[in-house]
Amino acid sequence: METLAEQESKVTMSELGARVRAWRARRGVTRKALAADSGLSERFLADVESGKGNVSINSLQAVARALHISLLELLQDAVRPALTRVQGLLLRLDDTQLDQAYSLLGSTFGLNDAMGREQRVALIGLRGAGKSTLGSQLAAARGVPFIELDREIEREAGTSMNEILLLHGQAGYRRYERRALFRIAEEHPGGVVMTTGGSIVSERETFDLLQSRFYCVWLKASPEEHMGRVVAQGDMRPFDATRGATHEALEDIRRILASREALYARADAVVDTAARTLKQSLRDLERAVPSMNTTSPAKRPTKETP
Repeated sequence: METLAEQESKVTMSELGARVRAWRARRGVTRKALAADSGLSERFLADVESGKGNVSINSLQAVARALHISLLELLQDAVRPALTRVQGLLLRLDDTQLDQAYSLLGSTFGLNDAMGREQRVALIGLRGAGKSTLGSQLAAARGVPFIELDREIEREAGTSMNEILLLHGQAGYRRYERRALFRIAEEHPGGVVMTTGGSIVSERETFDLLQSRFYCVWLKASPEEHMGRVVAQGDMRPFDATRGATHEALEDIRRILASREALYARADAVVDTAARTLKQSLRDLERAVPSMNTTSPAKRPTKETP
């Protein structure tokens, strides 16, 4: 006959398995994909989900990391009643309304200011928008460090971007990206200017993390200007650089911009660099970001005439 402790253990394992299944379903991840991302076997995960697995803390941490949640989220007994009511309301909103609610909550209760996010500026946008050039000059003007997120991801992983993708895949890359964002925010409470990869907005949770810790500015340009600047840099990645492929590359840029425009527009401010000199764009950017050592947000700038 089972002891009370053994019965309670079975109930606990069954509940844990149900939580893993629920989170996996919520993420839209197959058991095979979760096994690959967590480094655990499919058989082991099947046992866990059926309440039979002998689970260690390290295994649970691996599962939580692969699901892009914290171990506490996986293990928590129940959310607070008030939080449940708020979540019930939020579930009725579409993505645009959720973005508005996120901004309202942060500004109303001072959550953004409390983390000093407005002193940490993140430049988003497609390659060729001028993020590195303008970012380094803005950092110099504000007297804060200038960093590139790609380099910080490599530092976090201890290897190159190509090796990260080769060894760990896209999911692994995103994990290192989030770790780098957390670390950068902690290391620069007094301010920093950071450039990001163009695709960061496509990963919802990563972009939410970025916006919660950094004041985001979209550097915007026309597809033709993006193309011209990329060609001038001599680096056509990820576009086809073969002879006669320029038209196809330009069409790729148009498609990418069209697919990401609504995401880029979630930024705190937008600076349009189209038909602007470097000096004019820097001035626009300086006006778009909050002043140092203040917490009042800057208004979204309108494009000026020279």
